[in-house]
Amino acid sequence: MSEFLEVLTHARRFKAAVKDLSLEELQDLAAKLNKIIEEREAAVEEEQAAMADRIAKIEEIRKQMAEVGLSLDDLGNVPAKAAPKKRAPRPAKYKIVVDGETITWTGQGRMPKVFKAKLDKGASMDDFLI
Repeated sequence: MSEFLEVLTHARRFKAAVKDLSLEELQDLAAKLNKIIEEREAAVEEEQAAMADRIAKIEEIRKQMAEVGLSLDDLGNVPAKAAPKKRAPRPAKYKIVVDGETITWTGQGRMPKVFKAKLDKGASMDDFLI
């Protein structure tokens, strides 16, 4: 792509690159380039208008702050909103002891293999209630 830009931005190289094009092809190329330029100008104008609106809103807020007697330093002392606390983990609902190891389960999510194996052998979940 950089070679393309070098040809496009260097007058002699650009002229040599388009010398084989007919007049209609050159006019078509110019029309396409003009369309791209117009689109880019419109985008820049939109961006500048948005920035002007933003600056106007900032100035309006500054005036309101001045009327009330606030400064930017006053805003720095406002405590930040605390992050929401994590909820406590769910308490275990079922418990089983296998080889001296206690395994608990809340009853939600995937069932541990130990519980599944005992259920397959005919046990009931009520047998494991805490």
